[in-house]
Parts: sequence; C-alpha cells; structure tokens
Amino acid sequence: MSAPDPRPVRLLVADDQALVRGGFVALLDAQDDIEVVGEAENGEQAVRMTRALTPDVVLMDIRMPVLDGLAATRMIADDARLADVRVVVLTTFEIDEYVFEAIRAGAAGFLVKHTEPADLLRAVRVVAAGDALLSPSVTRRLLTEFATHAKQPPPPAFADLTDREREVLTLVAEGLTNAEIAARLYLSPATARTHVSRILTKLAARDRTQLVVLAYESGLVRPGWQ
Repeated sequence: MSAPDPRPVRLLVADDQALVRGGFVALLDAQDDIEVVGEAENGEQAVRMTRALTPDVVLMDIRMPVLDGLAATRMIADDARLADVRVVVLTTFEIDEYVFEAIRAGAAGFLVKHTEPADLLRAVRVVAAGDALLSPSVTRRLLTEFATHAKQPPPPAFADLTDREREVLTLVAEGLTNAEIAARLYLSPATARTHVSRILTKLAARDRTQLVVLAYESGLVRPGWQ
C-alpha cells in the first residue's frame, strides 16, 4: 500500500486588489500540494482569518486599507497561538520602504508582485517547509541595510552558542539549507537540522529569517560574499 499524500500547504491570500488576489488564488489553488483556505481584502480581515483558520502561510500585501500589511504581520507574529504561521509579504517595488520593517516585524520573507509563477509556487513551498525566503534580487541590499543600521551588540544569548553553532548560523545567514549546511560541514542532515533547531531555541528566534537578521545585526556576518 502506498503512503498517503502529505497534507497540502494551507494558504491565506491577503490583498486589497480583487484582480491581483484572484490571480494568486487561481494559480496557487490549482496545485495539488497547496490549498487556499481563505482570502482577505485588508489587514484587519487577514489577522482575523489567520486566527480562525491558522494557515501554514499567509501571502500579505503591504499596502492595504483598514490595517496595513506591516501591522497585520506584527500582530500575527506576536500571537503565540500563531507561532507556526509564516507570513510572506508582497510588494509592488523591489526596494520598498516597508520591507525592512516587515522582516523585523516577523515576516518569513518577501516577494515582489511581478514574481514569475514558478518562483511564487517555489516560495510558498520553501516557507512552508521552514526555510527563509528573501527575494534574490534584493537580498544583498536588504541585508546590507540590516548590517549598516545595526544598533545593538549581539544579544547575551550569543555567548551560549557553541563554536559549531556559530559556524552553522553563519551558513544559515548565507542562505544555505539544512542539506547544504550538512554537505559543507560534513554532517548528516539530521545533525544539521538539530544544530539549527538549537540555535533557534537559544536565540529565541521565530524562524530562519530571524536568524539571518540576528546574524547581520550582530556583526557575526557582514555583506559582501561572492
């Protein structure tokens, strides 16, 4: 007997433009491994529906009426009952004044609205799997901003990281997956995953994106890799 199919990624789409929202829904809901469980047309509705439906991923437009996507993202990230919900913010422009704050607020990543369909589908799956998502075209610029505007020394919890955990954190900040980290450090994938899990716990980080931010803000990693 074959194993049952894994549960599809449950998705909420929040965008105040009906045509844009409908396009996302039509594309995403047509996938066998993705199920659109709700649509919201403003930030307040997005928060309310997220609390009611607990989707795996929320695609959140930044500029929406009633409550903007930034405030909505912060409310979701601050709700302990929604700790497993991942928010991906959507922006019209690659350099968006709110993207920096959205990542700080707890977003797992961001995408520009003109992202190719295949990249959008990959993004939803990547975030649902627990990996960080930062649009490749702006990752370096965004992280340079974090490094440039670092205002605080590394949190005390950094002192609790082992040398190996610091090494793993550096690779997470470079965007490597657990499998890639395992290959780079000659570890088993399970060991790499355990290291990442311990780092998340020690630094009280919500997800891998927050680890990336902490690594850059602390100065552990600086922009400029090839």
